[in-house]
Amino acid sequence: MTTEAANTSAALTKARQSLEAFHEVNVDDDGALTFRHGDIPCAVQAMQLSEGLTVLSLTCVVAWDLPEDPALAGSAAERAGQGLFGTLGVVHTERGMDVTLRYAFPADGLEAQALGTLLMLVVSTAGQLRTDLLKL
Repeated sequence: MTTEAANTSAALTKARQSLEAFHEVNVDDDGALTFRHGDIPCAVQAMQLSEGLTVLSLTCVVAWDLPEDPALAGSAAERAGQGLFGTLGVVHTERGMDVTLRYAFPADGLEAQALGTLLMLVVSTAGQLRTDLLKL
């Protein structure tokens, strides 16, 4: 029987190897992966929800310090309902609005190439969202 730490480490190693075909990837002290997709900082974390179910979570900070604008918030909310690869979040701060894209999925059994494709679909979505939001 393998341990939770071994399972999450293996998932993160496979994710790192998959991402390195596209990006320079850093491994943080806690094992999380960080990288930039253009101007978008991203992080990948792993957790084992139960034996046989290890999940990877990808978070991309799409935009930050956007002006408090109801139209912009409405556009982000509309896009959140349209997304196939991720959930959009809007956080209101003292400097404006921050927009994140998060996607979590089971990692067990995914081959490296399929994992890389899935991760790049999410970060590509984040890139398109950033372009669209900064046009508004």
